[in-house]
Amino acid sequence: MASRTTPSSGSHFQPPLGRMLVILVIFVGASLAAISHLSASPAASGGATTHPTTTTTHPASTTTTSPQHVVPKAQVHVQVANGTTVAGLAGNFTHQLLTLGWDTLPALNGPRVGATVVYYHPGYQWAAVSIAGAIGVAASAAQPLATAAAVPSVTGSTGDNVIVVLGPDLG
Repeated sequence: MASRTTPSSGSHFQPPLGRMLVILVIFVGASLAAISHLSASPAASGGATTHPTTTTTHPASTTTTSPQHVVPKAQVHVQVANGTTVAGLAGNFTHQLLTLGWDTLPALNGPRVGATVVYYHPGYQWAAVSIAGAIGVAASAAQPLATAAAVPSVTGSTGDNVIVVLGPDLG
């Protein structure tokens, strides 16, 4: 008996060229969209970022811009102090900031204040403004401290980067 042989066409399926081009265009478009989204929001990942700082010199009206280094928020030491009579308030906000990725210290009682103040040491204004927004107070609540300055009645505040003294506006 004679066997019939036919040329082998291969065992792999190859889609039509048009379909392959459509798949390639969709893949490239999705890749570009993902890359542009990731590069547009580096702060959303919690990683280190830089913020521009602008310096203006007079009378020549020369403006220069230089980046300000920002450490990851997990390395920013944040102290939350209760400046109200509401028990447990500092503990609640300490936990909230911890879950957002900040390096929080144990909650403690602080001086009585009329409104919440977010103090920061040099180089940590960005963190103070971010924390103010996270706890629901205006960015104007962020107040600078001189290098190695302490917040009265807040133990160890000279070594902390950001010190939050909660007021009755959050109590």
